[in-house]
Amino acid sequence: MRITGTFLDEISFDIPHHNWGVEEWDHDFKAMKAMGIKRVIMIRCAHKNFMTYPSAVIPRVSGYVMHMPPVDLVDMFLTLAEKYEMEFYAGTLHCNPGNCKSWNDPGIFEKEARINIDIISELQDRYGHRKAFAGWYLTHEICSNNSGTIDLFIRQGRHAKKVSGGKPTLISPYFAGVKAHAGVDSYRALTLEEHVTDWENIFSQLSGTLDYVAFQDGHVNYDELPTYLNVTKKLADRYNIECWSNIESFDRDMPIHYLPIKWEKFLWKIESATMAGITDAITFEFSHFMSPNSMYRPAAGLYDRYCEYFNIPARSRDFRGKL
Repeated sequence: MRITGTFLDEISFDIPHHNWGVEEWDHDFKAMKAMGIKRVIMIRCAHKNFMTYPSAVIPRVSGYVMHMPPVDLVDMFLTLAEKYEMEFYAGTLHCNPGNCKSWNDPGIFEKEARINIDIISELQDRYGHRKAFAGWYLTHEICSNNSGTIDLFIRQGRHAKKVSGGKPTLISPYFAGVKAHAGVDSYRALTLEEHVTDWENIFSQLSGTLDYVAFQDGHVNYDELPTYLNVTKKLADRYNIECWSNIESFDRDMPIHYLPIKWEKFLWKIESATMAGITDAITFEFSHFMSPNSMYRPAAGLYDRYCEYFNIPARSRDFRGKL
């Protein structure tokens, strides 16, 4: 099992900005390529007052006063993906980030669906012709069969496929485990049996609309992870959805949120995915937590340990730019 993709979290929700320009991002893509990353996933197209590209749609529909970005990040990421022969997945918009409190409100879901359909159309019109534009990331994160969520994924996914000629869709939900934060009213961890029941229902509805699912792997205990990944992959396979793993490269167990993860923990999660028969993984997120150029020095160590383990002839010292 190898890490073949990473999120790009430039319009960040809960981690600091590197304030990189094109040259710094070029260094980062080069380091990604050397360790085997072949796809990059823009985690969201906007957040509150900030956008990744000069959108005409987002200021009109988001409800926020938007700042016009000084650099078209989508164009920049596509250009670098094309340079380094990677696939680019475009992320959609979550207007109420981190707020799963209102998931049972039909009005909120109707607004989210309308907004994202317009954004998907705009992204396709602006960038759909680009060589690296390979698919769509539906950015809403769920852990169970929350009311309305499945309809939201279906409506976005069908529209994205329709306007793009069938390009694949990806989601990255999380296990409703003991380490999941209480982002939902009356949150409680689900049992493994409840997880299976919920995701049997979800996958059966998303079959034909969803191509890839990559569960965030940090919300259950390490010893539980192989079982959760195993049952989830079997369910996904049943409904012709390819199961990856989102191997988080940050540490959820530390009192400081968020720092690069300890290599042995990262390795445990790689081994767990391998045991489940998963062959591809993405990570959240290379640039902060694995990059030789990260603001966090231990990230370079994680890069080196990963490359050593897989006999990849790349080391962090080879890719440090003048940052």
